Amino acid sequence: MDKNRMCFRLWGKNALFTDPITKIGGEKFSYPIPTYQALKGIVESIYWKPTLIWVIDRVRVIKPIKTQSKGIRPLTPNGNTLSLYTYLSDVEYQCEAHFVWNLIRKDLATDRNENKHSCMMRRMLDKGGRRDIFLGTRECQGYVEPCVFGEGEGAFDQVEEVSFGVMLHGLNYPDETGRDCLEARLWQPVMKKGVVEFIAPEDCQLLRKLKPMNMKSFRQGQNLESIDELLSKEELQ
Repeated sequence: MDKNRMCFRLWGKNALFTDPITKIGGEKFSYPIPTYQALKGIVESIYWKPTLIWVIDRVRVIKPIKTQSKGIRPLTPNGNTLSLYTYLSDVEYQCEAHFVWNLIRKDLATDRNENKHSCMMRRMLDKGGRRDIFLGTRECQGYVEPCVFGEGEGAFDQVEEVSFGVMLHGLNYPDETGRDCLEARLWQPVMKKGVVEFIAPEDCQLLRKLKPMNMKSFRQGQNLESIDELLSKEELQ
């Protein structure tokens, strides 16, 4: 396997990959499959640095797609609102992703060490992630472990094709695009024999500008330290 590639099993009791259209009325309804952005957030919870960008290649749906509705009392001024949230129930996936260097971040060029990031990534995956894993929302706890993509049986292995219509693909942030705005990407995913192959973010033709946004800057000696500086400090201690 390539040094910059990660494959992991992802599972949990519930998931809520929210369809943004359903938020308008104060209630939430989950997409039937994880979005590119949700999986990217999970991968970044396993391991992430601003030096790199994670690219989600594909996801395999292992368990049947089932939904469960729950009455939720959201935090509102009057405190008497009851909303209906529809979650995915008992989910399991296999996901494959790889990282590429963030060429927009020229201030982090000295940190482009593939072997270093690969070793740290695998250690974090073995430990279940650097940060907590959430399946779409904070109330949906998830778990990860290394796996071999395609291994084992899946509920949709014999299903030739399933189309899910127009879905949210993900978000474009300024530190990845160089543009001073936050954008939403849309696409039309198709699952073939349980596997959804994601198109690259730059290949999404449907873009919507959401709001102005600027990327954070990193400066050597101010909010950025090289590995040599850190090693020198440890030696002095």
